[in-house]
Amino acid sequence: MPGDTAYPPPGGPPSGSPPPPGWQPPPPPPRPGWGPAPQTGAPGVPPGMPPGMPPGTWPGMPPGMPPGMLGAAHKPGAIPLRPLGLGDMYDAAFRIIRFNPRATVGSAVLVAAVSMSLPVLLTAVLTFAVDLTSDGTSGVSTGEALAVVGTSGSLLVGTLLQGIGLLLVTGMVARVVAAAAIGRRLSLGEAWAETRGSRWRLVGLAVVLGLMAFGALVVYVGLWVAVALLMPTWFVVVFGLVTVPAFLALAVWWWVRVYYLPVPALMIERTGILAAIGRGFRLTRKQFWRTLGIGLLTAIITGIAGSFLSLPFSIAAQVVGVVVPDSQYLALTTVVLTALGSVVQTAFVTPFSAAVSSLQYLDQRMRKEAYDVELMAQAGIS
Repeated sequence: MPGDTAYPPPGGPPSGSPPPPGWQPPPPPPRPGWGPAPQTGAPGVPPGMPPGMPPGTWPGMPPGMPPGMLGAAHKPGAIPLRPLGLGDMYDAAFRIIRFNPRATVGSAVLVAAVSMSLPVLLTAVLTFAVDLTSDGTSGVSTGEALAVVGTSGSLLVGTLLQGIGLLLVTGMVARVVAAAAIGRRLSLGEAWAETRGSRWRLVGLAVVLGLMAFGALVVYVGLWVAVALLMPTWFVVVFGLVTVPAFLALAVWWWVRVYYLPVPALMIERTGILAAIGRGFRLTRKQFWRTLGIGLLTAIITGIAGSFLSLPFSIAAQVVGVVVPDSQYLALTTVVLTALGSVVQTAFVTPFSAAVSSLQYLDQRMRKEAYDVELMAQAGIS
């Protein structure tokens, strides 16, 4: 009809006629999947390239690109938008911490410092108000009892407060990771604002998961008590040999399938408590061993690194206890050194662990739900 735009046929302009202005040949169909391109020459060499040419020198490839990476994914931020390997996750975790230090390390240090200030202040009050030294008798003096009770109790309360605060830090880090995936950096204030509307749900999620774990432990201990009181010795031995490994296996399964991914699911998808638990359960389906391996390796790495970071403070506390065992300030010095060790340890362990678990969440969604396409759209990649 007059006025309609005439589009060239799919195969191009007719033979012998010039192409219309702006016409370009259609792009080749996309290759399905994330695997390497099919090889037609020597192994590890892209099609059409000389077999003897070393990797990184092929025409059109950036220096240092390994074989099989011709179809590299978009990387607008800290991660390539494709399914991630272990190296991708750890590299991205360090990048996120490095480029968002206030929202990751800064938030963890702030929470740990505020939480540990409570035992330090309480012990300082006891130190200057009561004689906490030994009276030289064989029994335990009032000062020694106050020192033990005040120090232990205040450290316990501080640790509980720190756990609640670090739960919020974990939620903040999940939002930081989601922003870093599309190339955004979040300050501490921006990361805190990103958690608005999900903070109480995050606390509720922690309570629900804690009650689940505590309930399972109570039931198992109750079974042990009943068996020990009512059954003969041989049955108790058999019961232990069968149920202890089974209970440990159940605990590992629960940690991977139920506990590990609900926090990033709740914070990134802004869903409810039970829905977040369900999301974590579905995302780890048929991915149990991979999730367990990465999570367990991360726990081992952070545990060893955290122990090394807090070791100087633990040694210093023991040295002070040996050198000046009857000092009025022994309890205060011990609490201060313990608090400093906890703050230093938390500064690395919490951001790194939270970043890796959040990256595993993104990885599972990209593997199962093509979430990389949505991330590309958020990053403005067409």
